[in-house]
Order: sequence, then C-alpha cells, then structure tokens
Amino acid sequence: MRDTLIDSLKESTQSVLPICAIVLAFSFVLPLTTVALFLTGAVLLVIGLSIFTLGSDMAMIPMGEAIGSELTRSKKIGWIAGGGLLIGVVVTIAEPDLQVLTKQVPAVPDDVLVGAVALGAGFFLVLALLRIVFQINLAHLFIISYALVFLVAGIFSPDFLAVAFDSGGVTTGPITVPFILALGMGVSTVLSGKNSEEDSFGLCALCSIGPILAVLIMGIFYDASSSGFAFESPAELDSLSQIPLLYAVQFVASLTEVVEVLLPIMTIFILLQILRLRLSRTRLIKIFVGIIYTILGLSIFLTGVNVGFMPVGRFLGGHIAKFSHNWVLIPLSAVLGFFIVAAEPAVHVLNKQVEDITSGAISQRVMQIGLSVGVSLAVCLSMIRIMYQIDIWYFLLPGYAIALLQTRFTPKVFTAIAFDSGGVAAGTMAAAFLLPFGVGVCEALGGNIMTDAFGMIAMIATLPLITIQGIGILFQYKSRQAAALEPQVTDDASDALIIDIDLDGGETEPQPDEAAADSSEEAIPDTQESALPEQNEAAGEQPEPEAEKEHDPLPEEDTV
Repeated sequence: MRDTLIDSLKESTQSVLPICAIVLAFSFVLPLTTVALFLTGAVLLVIGLSIFTLGSDMAMIPMGEAIGSELTRSKKIGWIAGGGLLIGVVVTIAEPDLQVLTKQVPAVPDDVLVGAVALGAGFFLVLALLRIVFQINLAHLFIISYALVFLVAGIFSPDFLAVAFDSGGVTTGPITVPFILALGMGVSTVLSGKNSEEDSFGLCALCSIGPILAVLIMGIFYDASSSGFAFESPAELDSLSQIPLLYAVQFVASLTEVVEVLLPIMTIFILLQILRLRLSRTRLIKIFVGIIYTILGLSIFLTGVNVGFMPVGRFLGGHIAKFSHNWVLIPLSAVLGFFIVAAEPAVHVLNKQVEDITSGAISQRVMQIGLSVGVSLAVCLSMIRIMYQIDIWYFLLPGYAIALLQTRFTPKVFTAIAFDSGGVAAGTMAAAFLLPFGVGVCEALGGNIMTDAFGMIAMIATLPLITIQGIGILFQYKSRQAAALEPQVTDDASDALIIDIDLDGGETEPQPDEAAADSSEEAIPDTQESALPEQNEAAGEQPEPEAEKEHDPLPEEDTV
C-alpha cells in the first residue's frame, strides 16, 4: 500500500507540475496572495488525488464489480433496470464534478440542475445495462441518441445546448467512472461471455447522453438570458497568514459535502452485503478502509480545486484577454489542454482499467497521448469560439458527425473506449480551472457567458472521440498487416524444416501434421543432421548397419 501511494504521489506531481509552470509564467499579472493560494491548492490537489486513487482501487471498483455481478445474477430484467436506475441517480448526485459545475450556472437553481442530470444519467445507465443483456450494437445506440439530442436542441432550447453538453461531460467524474466501469465489467462478465471485453465499456458514454437530453428538456422552463457567473471568488486576502484558515474552512465544507453524497452509495452497498453479497470479512475491511481513503482524498482534492484553482483560472483568463496581443490565449489554451487532462482523477482510473481489460493491448501511455492530443485541440478550438463568439453548433455538429462516421471503421472496443474517454476527459479540472478560465476571457471581451463561455467542457468531451477512434483504426490496420504476414512466414519456415530424408538419401513428401508437432528447437538440429546421409553417400560411405535393417521409416521419436 505504501509503495502504491508513493507511486501515485509521483504520478500526480508530474501531472500537476506543467500546469503550475504555466500559471507561474503569468504570475506577474496576479496578486501575491492569489499565487500563494494557487500553489497551496496545487499541493493539496496532488495529495488528494493520490489518496483518492488509492481509495478508488480499494473500494469503489470492487463495490461496483460486486453490485454489477449481483444485479445480473438473477438475470431478471426488472431487477437489473430498477437497480441500475437507483445506482445511476445516487452515484451521479455524488459526483463532485457536477457540484462544481452547478455552482457556476446562473440561470438554473442548483438542486433542479442536479436532479435533472441525475435522472438523465440513471435512465441511460438502465439503457446501457439492457444493451449488454440484449447485445444491442453500441454504435447504433450512439447514432440514434445523438440524433435525438440535436433534434431536441434545435426545436426546444438551443440556448441551453452548451450547458447541456457541459452537464453531460461532468457526469463522468472521479466517483461515477470507477463505479460505472466496474459495474459494466461485472454485468458483462456474467452475461456477455466472450464479448465481455467489448461490453465492459460504453456505459459512461451512454450515461453522458442522458443528462444532455434532461437539461435540454429542463431548459424549456428556464430563461437562458441570465448573465453573470454564479461562482464568486473568495475575497482578496489581506495577508498570507489568512491562507491556512481559508483552507481549513473549505476542507470542513468539502468533507461534509463528500460524506453526504457518498452516504447513499455506502448504504446501498451495506444493504446488499447483508441481504445478498456476503463478502468475506477481509475483503469487507479492505473496502471500508478504501472508502475512508476515498472520502479523505476527494475532500482534500476539492479543497485545493475550489480555493486555489477556480479563482486563479478566472482571474488569469480575464487579465490575459486584456492584453494587446491576446491571441496568445489560443496557443496557451492548447498547452493547458494537453497537460491538464493528466491531472484528472477519473482519467487515471479509466486508463488503468482499459489496460487491464485489454490485457495490455491498449496501454495507459497510448490512452494518455490520445486523450492529451484530443483535449489540447478541443480547448484551443473552444478559445477561438469564445474570442470570436462563434455558435457552438458549428463545432459540435461536425465533431459528432466525424466521430459517428468513424464507428463504421473502428473496432467495437475502441468505439466504446473512445466515447467513455470523451466524458472522462471533461472532469474536475476542466470544470474547476478551464471553464473559469474561459469565463474570465468571455467577461473581459464582453461575450455572453451562457452561450459563449459554457461549452468548453462539451468541446473537451467531443475531440477525444475522434482521436481515440483514430488510434483504434490504426491499431486494426497494423493488426491486419501482421496477420497477413504471419501465414507467409509460417509457410516459409515449414518448407525449410518439414522435409524428411529417408535412410537411402531420398526425399519424402512433407508431413504437415508431424511438422506442427515438432518444436522449433528440435527442427534446427534435425535440418543439420538430415544432410549427413547425403554427405556420406557422396563420400562413398554406407549407412549404419542398424539402419539398413529397416526399410520403413523410423518411429516418430527416432525420426531424423
């Protein structure tokens, strides 16, 4: 456990350092107290992320797998649907990314927005589980679902499109991702058999669509013309000595919030343990220790994010936007997007599970590079959209059209992973730093926050769909090339090694079955020895007397 925690600390530090370097490069525009808050928040973020990752491995993933397996053990559709709906709603309410986003949306009350997102996620989690049960094609579900999304957006509430897609993006965060992925793994293992690898993914992606539809429908009853930014930055500190007190107050608030949102999940697990699961005492103790780590790590993480990162993001974006050469925001956004995705807690969970489930065929490094490139391009395009006030339709429609077209050529498992990755990349760091950064730019340039600033998370959720599926297409191409070369190599080797020589020096017909049974280390000396009779004949020597007595080939174990 200690070694795991140390490795996690090193990984988290490496992830956050580039962001710190970028912010410090522009620290000349920031007050000293704001810089100190940011650096303190970065330290807390690293510590919290490391502890949370350890807790997720110990608790959230095993809980999800156990509940998923139990849901499907009876193979009753009603039980699967009801359990999936309850879990989807409860887990989504517990998602801290959603709490971060709702504090920034001015047009809708927090409770209403959280409720709409949770119900949407719950219903689509049911759809995702039923897809596994009935083996429905995932790509077809994506095409139908997104066609419905854009239809509803165009008819009813186009002004809420950006917020709706942002809501879908933050649904898949550090709580929902490990739980839902593990849930899908448990269900697919019981029901899918040989297709369990493919069916283990895609749940997060489908759960992200439900909130989009729910918020669009909710938008019919609310006015999106509200201006301003709901989140208020902490008041300017008079001295550095006030920083510990500020963080202490925020930690207590974050701890209370995390316990409240995780309590329903723990209650469901305890009831299932008493009634159905009956896990061993050792495993149960490990899960409860992991829950403590999860609560502690997530509370520290959110404290650092809310106090240190969110105010700095807004402040920095607003000041840089006022530069005479504010075009620097475009390359800066690309760099921020490339590095900030590595600091997402849920990304680490997804990458690890992808590598485990694919048995290393898709490594964590490949996933990380694909996500970083996709998010970098997404944040860059988002900044262009904010600065020049371009309608988000011009980005989302072509993006999803390309992604859905790719599903025709991409291996199914890569399609599922890609759509999961899109939602996971748009996580806590995107909501707590990049979105306030974009809001600061939008305010400085006089844009509309609801339609211009919001939508960055939606863009972050879109581009990885294209990049990860692109990796899948390349992977499939390379695999086919390797498979096409393999028979040729095998045949050439067979022609060289499977020719038997009888004791009279004549060649016999190749024996494919016998050749297949021979090992490679036996074949090489056999080839060398098979030339000896021919050499002896050329020298006028006769074969061994024992061999002359036999006119039939030697037994298999004695064959030269």
